[in-house]
Amino acid sequence: MKKIAYIEIDTHAEIAQAFMNIMEGSQHFSVDYYFSKRIKDQVIAAGSNVFLSDSSMILDQLKTKEYDLIILGTVHRYFNTFLAITKKYNTSVITHNLNFTRASKFDLIQSVFKGDIIYRLKLWWKEGLLYAGKVYQTSKSLVVLDEALVSERHQFLPLFYTKNFVPSENESLMIVIPGGVSQKRRDYNHIFKTIQKINTDRKCEFIFLGKAKDKELKQIEQLSSNLLKNISVTYFSDRVSVNDFEKWMQKADVLWCPIQQETEFFSIKEIYGKTKMTGNLGDSIAFGKLAVFPKNYPSALNFILPEKDNIFEQLSELSNTHFDFQKSYSREEVQKRLKQLLNGFIAS
Repeated sequence: MKKIAYIEIDTHAEIAQAFMNIMEGSQHFSVDYYFSKRIKDQVIAAGSNVFLSDSSMILDQLKTKEYDLIILGTVHRYFNTFLAITKKYNTSVITHNLNFTRASKFDLIQSVFKGDIIYRLKLWWKEGLLYAGKVYQTSKSLVVLDEALVSERHQFLPLFYTKNFVPSENESLMIVIPGGVSQKRRDYNHIFKTIQKINTDRKCEFIFLGKAKDKELKQIEQLSSNLLKNISVTYFSDRVSVNDFEKWMQKADVLWCPIQQETEFFSIKEIYGKTKMTGNLGDSIAFGKLAVFPKNYPSALNFILPEKDNIFEQLSELSNTHFDFQKSYSREEVQKRLKQLLNGFIAS
């Protein structure tokens, strides 16, 4: 049995959870997970080998065991630590922002003064920000979570599979908008304006499945008090727990994902579907839900539909449309593809 270490001491708890889920019960790989306390508190780790870690501990922890492969879940800080790991071990890095990985040292220095200067100066002086590109260059392999981002250097890491659950029969049309309610990465202004204009006799509910705060929270509160009686909105002012997220996603008839075309990471422009993956793609696969994305989102996937002018009519029709996610995204099929990839990394 091959031994793998999965390290997430930074950001993406949901990706760590997805890896744990797909690797659970594997007969081919034994995985140790090294998580920061913040990540550990966000995942469900029943039956997994989970060790508390941070940037000051991880190098010593890796010395005590021999691993065939190290997977870095996120490299958005602690660059000096991660560079030491990539130099010493057979390492694969999950890449979330392609343009950031290609940024020059000059680009990175410029970016320090475009955002949270104190935090970014810390990354520069104490965490080796200027080594960022070198971490990705030194790593034996780079992987992405969206097949559309595959290139000569980036291979596809299949993690998301469609879970088995009994579809709920809703009295009303349940439209779920997954993700943090912020205008920064999704066009919630478009959502609010569209819901206000809906004129239908059908009973329907819009679920904003993510924490809403500040301006967006006030907009939702105002929206909810000015709707037809048969239309309602559900929203959350606190972080949505994993269990609550899964409950609402299972109830959904269809997903509505108003992703902004452009975003930034470390003040470097990224484009969803071209240089950056949206988590809504994994949501759609995991829960077997058709999803409506903006017209400008580039996707060849049959379960991602471009938004039409009459979006409410489109969402209503899709709630009665079946797509066989199990054909390509069953747990067995995804595990098979993942096994081939990991074995290739270990053998190379």
